[in-house]
Amino acid sequence: MATTSFKPAALLTFPRKAKVTGLPLQQEALLESISRSLSLSKKTKFEQSVELIVTLRDFDVKSPEGRLREVVFLPHKPPKEPNVCVVAAGDLLLEAKKLGVTAVSRDDLNSMRGDKKKAKAIGSSCDWVLVQADLMGLVGSVLGPALGPRGKIPTPIPPRANLEEFVNNYKRAAWVRIRGQPQIMSRVGTTSMKPEELADNINAVFSVIESRIGLAKVGSIYIKTTMGTSVEVPVR
Repeated sequence: MATTSFKPAALLTFPRKAKVTGLPLQQEALLESISRSLSLSKKTKFEQSVELIVTLRDFDVKSPEGRLREVVFLPHKPPKEPNVCVVAAGDLLLEAKKLGVTAVSRDDLNSMRGDKKKAKAIGSSCDWVLVQADLMGLVGSVLGPALGPRGKIPTPIPPRANLEEFVNNYKRAAWVRIRGQPQIMSRVGTTSMKPEELADNINAVFSVIESRIGLAKVGSIYIKTTMGTSVEVPVR
């Protein structure tokens, strides 16, 4: 799913299961900002995404902190699910097909060698690419050139993992990462979600930003829908 552009002014970690035990942002002010953002959004025939945008101050994107790249599992799954693709073989491939996700086999990968069009199709259509561990090397060589420019990274499936649970987690996953500019943009839901659900998701993402970057380096916080204007959220 494409991330909207915003122009105000790789460390890879394991995904977090977000548990909102505290409220990093002022809840009343956050809910007010969310409601305002939703009301200012233009009416469309499609489900719009809601993004959290955090600008950073006195921040060097070339520092180790600037390589922040972390996956957060949101407390509330957005109704507009991302396209989760599974690259696997054998029983794991059969299981992926039963789940109804886009399943890519070893033979599919081999057929993509030298076929940039097929590789780009996977790169553009798959929001998350979950890979059987022993196929990571093959995925890197075949799909890497298509996934990399789109900011997508193959994720290894742990041995003996419950595939259905693993896939469902990524249907509610959000990136927390810095991509060349002192700002973080994370998709936290859609416009059909309740403001309280969006607030929980925003707090889950912001708690990671606060713990990894520090509140002192947070400049401004905004909420934006796909077709709406940015609404600033007061920082506590």
